[in-house]
Amino acid sequence: MRKDITVAAEQRAGRGKNEARRLRVAGSIPAVVYGVTDTSVPVAVSPKEIGKIIHSKTGRNTIFNLDVTGVENTPVMIVAWQSDPIKDYLLHVDLKRIDLTKRIAVHVPVRPLGDPKGVKLQGGLHEVITREIEIECLPDEIPEEFTIDVSELMLGQSVRAGDLTMIGSMTLLSPAEAVVSHVVAMKAEEAPAAAEGAEAVAAAPTTAEPEVIKKGKKEEEGAAPDDKKKKK
Repeated sequence: MRKDITVAAEQRAGRGKNEARRLRVAGSIPAVVYGVTDTSVPVAVSPKEIGKIIHSKTGRNTIFNLDVTGVENTPVMIVAWQSDPIKDYLLHVDLKRIDLTKRIAVHVPVRPLGDPKGVKLQGGLHEVITREIEIECLPDEIPEEFTIDVSELMLGQSVRAGDLTMIGSMTLLSPAEAVVSHVVAMKAEEAPAAAEGAEAVAAAPTTAEPEVIKKGKKEEEGAAPDDKKKKK
């Protein structure tokens, strides 16, 4: 989505860690601009201005103007960036020139709206499977997001990428059958008590009868001497 934003930049001659450190001390970060033409330009930009764009609602799909002093003023998009893993401040950013007359591929967020009937009436579980889809369109027609109404979804029903409405120059690039959101049955929990009871029955001792037999044998063995005495 194109925004009326202009970020000032200065062309930089030096490269490497020392130059990057010097820029950061001065309140800037290194960046590079490329695309459309064969010329890539190393520049220095404000991390605050770039950070605002990254964390805006349109994020990396934001098209804004980059004004490189004495070099060019061109529409660009943020392609990639590098942040400090501990302090989370920007270290470097890649910017791509955009030809507003040519279609580009972008990933757009998908946001579900409403509470599915399959959850309220049937006790199902609503799951969001795909949180963004890929489309191709003209730069000026990039949507901020896609919204889907899931309030009528019943148990076992779903919304797929192909159900989303494409307008203007938009063309769906994600698989049309990809599930965006669905309502599924809750998994039944096993009854632990019943399982433990079955295990207890299976493991119950069965030695009572052999003990009776053993006692009988001892009594028979013990009776033999008495019989001999009686015979005598």
